Amino acid sequence: MGKIRAGIVGVHGYVPDYVLTNRELETMVDTSDEWIRTRTGIEERRILKGSGKATSDMAMGAILPLLEKTGTDPDEIELTICGTVTPDTIFPDTANTINSKIGASNAWGFDINAACSGFLFSLSTGARFIESGRYKKILVVGADMMSSIIDYEDRTTCVIFGDGAGAVLLEPVEDGTGLIDEILKGDGKGREYLHMKAGGSLMPATAETVADKKHFVYQDGRPVFKAAIRGMVETVQQIMTRNGLSNATVDWLVPHQANQRIISAVAEGLDFPVEKVMQNIQKYGNTTAATIPLCLWEWEDKLKKEDNLLLTAFGGGFTWGTTYLKWSYDS
Repeated sequence: MGKIRAGIVGVHGYVPDYVLTNRELETMVDTSDEWIRTRTGIEERRILKGSGKATSDMAMGAILPLLEKTGTDPDEIELTICGTVTPDTIFPDTANTINSKIGASNAWGFDINAACSGFLFSLSTGARFIESGRYKKILVVGADMMSSIIDYEDRTTCVIFGDGAGAVLLEPVEDGTGLIDEILKGDGKGREYLHMKAGGSLMPATAETVADKKHFVYQDGRPVFKAAIRGMVETVQQIMTRNGLSNATVDWLVPHQANQRIISAVAEGLDFPVEKVMQNIQKYGNTTAATIPLCLWEWEDKLKKEDNLLLTAFGGGFTWGTTYLKWSYDS
């Protein structure tokens, strides 16, 4: 028997029906389709509409088809980890709300807030529970309803973000596949460049914080751009070096879909062939913790067992890192 690792045995994604195009944004804020495409590569993004809808509903939209196609009963799920910066409520956490909505009556769960790195942080956390031998079936979700914290009068942010969710099922594998290595980083020095000012204990919600739009995402693009490229390139290089990987032996690079220019710069910095870089930012924009699982979902039919994948992300805070895994099944 080989070493027990956490293998991804299924993946599914969900995006809302409503499509917010660049042309529609032109009617809402001082921008243009050409400006958005040139600076971000985004053509459209999905927005969750409807009274009473929240992040957990999108997560449920990804998880229920995932359970069906993997032949998994909700009662078999033992743990749900949700990476999100847009929880349904401050408490209870969204992971437990998800468990209730999907009927996972034997599971517990918790949220991880690592911004756009949330799925990677959640994936590595889930892997440790599998490797310990204590759990056999774990849901890892990346889901964000960014439209709930975006100011649609701020063209520096409203053109970038969209809503979506992606989920994977982790199970023990002993065939040499699964999560093999990761480098995860967090540096609070970057918090001044990408954050939400109000809503926490530092600045609780008041009529004034709402009126001053302090419950929306704030981003200083230039330092974020530079740090994102540096953080992802460096951690990918470190993972490749210590695992004896090369561009020829890595089958897929799965970068966080932050901005087309960032994705391109990371690929160029690694001298990595663009045809092996997963990209769907043009359709969905930046869905924060959902971007990487949404890519895995869209590329699932191209993935083969034992393919080498490098997942890399960068988020507010700053948070960043790279995870190396061998894909665990043929589509």
